Amino acid sequence: MNEPRVLTIERLGQRGEGVARTEAGNVYIPHAIPGDTIAADIRGESGRLVEIITPSADRQAPFCPYYGTCGGCAIQGYREEAYRAWKRGLVVEALARAGVQADVDPLIDAHGEGRRRATFHARFDAGKARVGFMQARSHDLVAIDFCPLFAPSLDHAIAAARAIAGELASLRKPLDILVTASLSGLDLDIRGSGPLGERDTQKLIEAAERLDLARVTNHGHLVIERRPAQMRIGPVVMHLPPGAFLQATEKGEATLAGLVVQAAANAKRAADLFCGIGTFALRLAERAEILAVDGDGTGLDALSQAARATAALRSIKTERRDLMRRPLAPEELAVFDAIVFDPPRAGAEAQAHSLARSQVPLVIAVSCNAQTFARDAGILAAGGYRAERITPVDQFRQSPHVEIVGTFRRVAAKGRARRSLLSG
Repeated sequence: MNEPRVLTIERLGQRGEGVARTEAGNVYIPHAIPGDTIAADIRGESGRLVEIITPSADRQAPFCPYYGTCGGCAIQGYREEAYRAWKRGLVVEALARAGVQADVDPLIDAHGEGRRRATFHARFDAGKARVGFMQARSHDLVAIDFCPLFAPSLDHAIAAARAIAGELASLRKPLDILVTASLSGLDLDIRGSGPLGERDTQKLIEAAERLDLARVTNHGHLVIERRPAQMRIGPVVMHLPPGAFLQATEKGEATLAGLVVQAAANAKRAADLFCGIGTFALRLAERAEILAVDGDGTGLDALSQAARATAALRSIKTERRDLMRRPLAPEELAVFDAIVFDPPRAGAEAQAHSLARSQVPLVIAVSCNAQTFARDAGILAAGGYRAERITPVDQFRQSPHVEIVGTFRRVAAKGRARRSLLSG
């Protein structure tokens, strides 16, 4: 074992770890914060915190007893003002590296009551289920009994996940259990078990009755639905598809959607690309005709069903399409006043290039990854779009994940007659 090195932490890295300079280059130490003087065990560019010799003036006591072992939080105990500056700085630095000139708004706190969904990992020791989160950069599981970042609606989620995992202990398979707090109760989707036999299916049905769960699915396939898993999305109440993507906090969804709707307030025709279940489309349709595009047919079906059941909405047309491989072309984009795109973490590089060649007056980019957001923003800027507003949103508190809403306006849009794809 190496002798611990004494280091001074200068800044936080992109993943929330403390960064110290050595003669061999930067070293990244989880759970250290700027201003700490520490002793660390160094292995190449990575370090393990051994001792805090002199704590930073910005250091406070962490609020969770699992912090330091559970990998759910990258950073705790960092003074609020310094934490907010670091998180906003992730966006500022990413844009600067991409050569995008833009002012960045102050960070919006969108944690609200807390997280309304979580994925738990289940492992089995001597036939007994252990449920929790993984350690950071490790395959070891940290069993937990509670999480202070959860909304009250997830109060019984860990106990439910543990009970469901216990019913499948005989399979001896590692499981992932996604728990969502729907309006009608907890909704669980099990991953990793493979197809279930009749005996295991019956055990899950009985457990769902005992635990008063709304629904249990296995790899998206229905095991039991005692009540429809419903979620309010703007003006509608939707039946949530199993395992569907949903913003982690209710306030996070409302904040992102509010920024998008505000930016697109004057649009009469808009497209929502990578629309999912319609987080933005269903709200935008209160004012505009919408084309909603995504590769997930199940999500699109749920969106269409919800839209048909809501009389106050304008026309929503859906299209199933892999936008990564087949983005909307400039001639297809020409009919719209505004485009919204909210891709996965990999971003929307192909679609951004197509938008850069288009004459759409307004593009609203939503992202959960500062690096790919900045890359796509750079593509838009090179194509003649000006960043009008960039807003970072913090719904994954204590993590390096930051949501971003960027509004881009074409500097000199050429007038074109627009025919409506929505009416044809």
